[in-house]
Amino acid sequence: MDSMEIETTTQKTKYTDKEPDEFKTLILQKKAVAQEELESLSSSLSSSNPNGTDDTGGTHSTLEDGAVTLEKEAIHQLAGRQKKFIEQLDAALLRIANKTYGICRSTGKLIQKERLMAVPHTTQSIEAKLKQY
Repeated sequence: MDSMEIETTTQKTKYTDKEPDEFKTLILQKKAVAQEELESLSSSLSSSNPNGTDDTGGTHSTLEDGAVTLEKEAIHQLAGRQKKFIEQLDAALLRIANKTYGICRSTGKLIQKERLMAVPHTTQSIEAKLKQY
């Protein structure tokens, strides 16, 4: 039996030291995009409305104020999601540094590479995730 056959019959329990570099690159790319989006959302919250209606009549101001408030609330929610996503990516980078990346927190088994490429911050295998539902 050659080494190729042994590897296919033995289930891997962790990724090699070089394999996480591919995931790290992907995570850093996703984090950079997420940070840009968060900065854009934050700047749109802090800037005044360029299409504002401050100088128009007061008959529609109540409706427009409500729409502006609703839009700001939606932007706050998106910014919150981006912050959480960045935190999850940072946690994944920490798991790479600790050599625990890619191990399912529920089953202890190795998470499939395809899943990690799609969701690089995941901490659960697809089997464990499906059992939650």
